Amino acid sequence: MSPAPTPSTLELTTDVAIVGAGPVGLMIANYLGQCGVNVTLVEKLDSLIDYPRAIGLDDESLRTFQSVGLADAVLPHTTPWHAMRFLTPKGRCFADIQPKTDEFGWSRRNAFIQPLADRVLFEGLQRFDNVKVLFSRELDSFEQTAGSVVLNLKDSQGRDERLHARYLIGCDGGNSLVRRNLDISFEGKTAPNQWIVVDIANDPLSTPHVYLCCDPVRPYVSAALPHGVRRFEFMVMPGETEAELSKPENMRKLLAKVLPNPDNIELIRSRVYTHNARLAGQFRQGRVLLAGDAAHIMPVWQGQGYNSGMRDASNLAWKLSLVIKGLAADSLLDSYEQERRDHAKAMIDLSVLAGHVLAPPKRWQGTLRDGVSWLLNYVPPVKRYFLEMRFKPMPQYAQGALIAPSEKTSPVGKMFIQPRVLTEAGEQVLLDEVIGKHFAIIAWGCDPTWGLTPAQIEQWQALGTRFIQVLPDVQLRAASDAGPDVIRVGDSSGRLKEWFARGSSSIALVRPDRFLAGLAIPQTVGQACDQLALALKALPQPIAAIVTSKVA
Repeated sequence: MSPAPTPSTLELTTDVAIVGAGPVGLMIANYLGQCGVNVTLVEKLDSLIDYPRAIGLDDESLRTFQSVGLADAVLPHTTPWHAMRFLTPKGRCFADIQPKTDEFGWSRRNAFIQPLADRVLFEGLQRFDNVKVLFSRELDSFEQTAGSVVLNLKDSQGRDERLHARYLIGCDGGNSLVRRNLDISFEGKTAPNQWIVVDIANDPLSTPHVYLCCDPVRPYVSAALPHGVRRFEFMVMPGETEAELSKPENMRKLLAKVLPNPDNIELIRSRVYTHNARLAGQFRQGRVLLAGDAAHIMPVWQGQGYNSGMRDASNLAWKLSLVIKGLAADSLLDSYEQERRDHAKAMIDLSVLAGHVLAPPKRWQGTLRDGVSWLLNYVPPVKRYFLEMRFKPMPQYAQGALIAPSEKTSPVGKMFIQPRVLTEAGEQVLLDEVIGKHFAIIAWGCDPTWGLTPAQIEQWQALGTRFIQVLPDVQLRAASDAGPDVIRVGDSSGRLKEWFARGSSSIALVRPDRFLAGLAIPQTVGQACDQLALALKALPQPIAAIVTSKVA
């Protein structure tokens, strides 16, 4: 039971309470903030964490930054086209991962400085009067009813506060109090070996990319980061402690493996980490949802912990916005776990596998790895498989907030591409700049509203849909033959024409998180839109208007 409020208890109200001001909580707050949803972000620390953590940012995450208008602000803290190279103990590169694909509009792999990216997200919140951040707030407990969640907080002076919210999102890390209070399982394993991370300013090597050296004596990682930072990671051997390794003489021995002069460095900090691979049994319980490390944690070897959290934020935020605004039923939130949990598990498995490649549990497995990798390097399809990072499981949703595809080869459930397009104003922009934070019905050549009734157009406009006609860019010079609500763009690169030409559909129904929710042709688009509305649990407009007025 929640403690009874005292006369001095401060009562606060919000639509969405987010516990944890890490990157996932900050990203969700930014997205909901731009949608006009009232958000209160609760953080137990007195400021953002300032020590370096994640160092890998992928194209999907950059697209999520773009969706909240912060891509340009974070780019100066990234290094695009960052290769990952696995080395044998003798220094031979047996796997060179440097994908050059940019189908989502950004570099596939980027190095970055997480505290600076988190700062960009935090400063982004200053744009919104409807978002509040409460630092130095300890969450004592919470309880949920059929219509709300009440959080019992204490501020830095020990004073009580009660925060009343319609929904609570736990973004409070691997040791999540929110998850533990819900008694949700967190199954998985803890790696037997810890790793010490050493960050150095004024990079003493200054070679680009990240190198993972599979040394059987002591595996290590050497990573070039933006702003002249070099990260080294060394496996902590049995019997070693953080206190012992941090002593100057022992730190010198570690760095002597990788630097000719280990004394001439500018140490930022060193820190020992334990690598875990764990997955929450549920991502949702009633009005409480889990995201980021509170829902899943994974080893760092593929740089997917941070990026998986960004995928959670991108998937959950637009759905919660629709529910809060009364445009969709609460049951839409069930699709969050439906869509995200299996992919999070796939990324955990990939990260564990990469860790075994770097540091095989048994010595003979390392010898076998080196021999097999040497042979496979001469098989072009296999070499391409690694080079283009095709082993990375891309998210594809087979059920949830979409029209379930009938064929395994269907692109439905995958992320839609983002090439540059030409606007009627003559600007070259990435496609998402035209879509904004909205749904999009994108048609090749035809009017995307031709097959829709006025009622259907009104329904999709209420959901904030952009109707987009894609044409060869030379056709933009002709007068428009589309309806008044249609935005025309030119396919300058030909990539959208190429995408539509792979299948038999000419209209793509795209969700706010840029995942393809359905396909159609002009004669079937009305039927497809009705099917998708059902999958989205979209409420009839009279009901939605009533709910929205109550929220306001």
